[in-house]
Amino acid sequence: MKLTLKIWRQPTADAPGKFETHHVTDANPEMTILELLDRLNNTLVSRGVEPVAFESDCREGVCGTCGVTVNGRPHGPAPNTTTCQQHVRSFKDGATIHLEPFRSAAYPVVKDLIVDRSALDRVIEAGGFVSVDAGTAPDADTVQIPHDVGETALNFAACIGCGACVAACPNGSGNLYTGAKLAHLSLLPHGQQERERRAHSMGAQADAEFGHCTLFGECARVCPAEIPITAVAALNHERLRGWAKRYRMPDDTKRTKPAHHGHEAE
Repeated sequence: MKLTLKIWRQPTADAPGKFETHHVTDANPEMTILELLDRLNNTLVSRGVEPVAFESDCREGVCGTCGVTVNGRPHGPAPNTTTCQQHVRSFKDGATIHLEPFRSAAYPVVKDLIVDRSALDRVIEAGGFVSVDAGTAPDADTVQIPHDVGETALNFAACIGCGACVAACPNGSGNLYTGAKLAHLSLLPHGQQERERRAHSMGAQADAEFGHCTLFGECARVCPAEIPITAVAALNHERLRGWAKRYRMPDDTKRTKPAHHGHEAE
């Protein structure tokens, strides 16, 4: 296959970037996008040209490191699939492919196709953890968890933190990501101790890092873990629940009825 690649090149975070055009004449339909970049980089290095910088690790769709924007879509044309699992066979022979970094104000470009996604880490640092007593671990069956609850929690826990949801959202919202983390921990008994504080701190951090959600739904369409849009509702639910528990009147507070000053019937 012959492919034309228009790739975003940006030497540093502060330098201006631009698209460069490269031609790959020996692409294989079974190659992934990352393998296509590897092939191109081998050619560039042999010519003494700076290779294209991009991130990758497991290349098995698990770690979430490899994300780039392919023809304007985070990760690529196949829905709910990481960049490392996107294959060249999705494109026709002679096609032009635009490759650029994830585009979001929350993801500043570091170099070429690499972005800084530490905003996601700061949301987790704000409250994405549980407190446990140190010492001997309890038996596995000490805390009973209903099967359906455990499965739902695991479905939300499947989020790999790639950040494609933010890049896909027209508002740059991180609500799908934050909601998945909150829903996962709130459903399990181990996460109950910090539940209200977690919802407040992670929600506030997400507000500071990302845009607001208006339910376009683009996030769920690109999520490799297929996190459902209900994660957004989970975020709102947890924040509202935390607010209600924080400000509600104690149960033992005496409530008095307001005095009525109207004339009573004789």
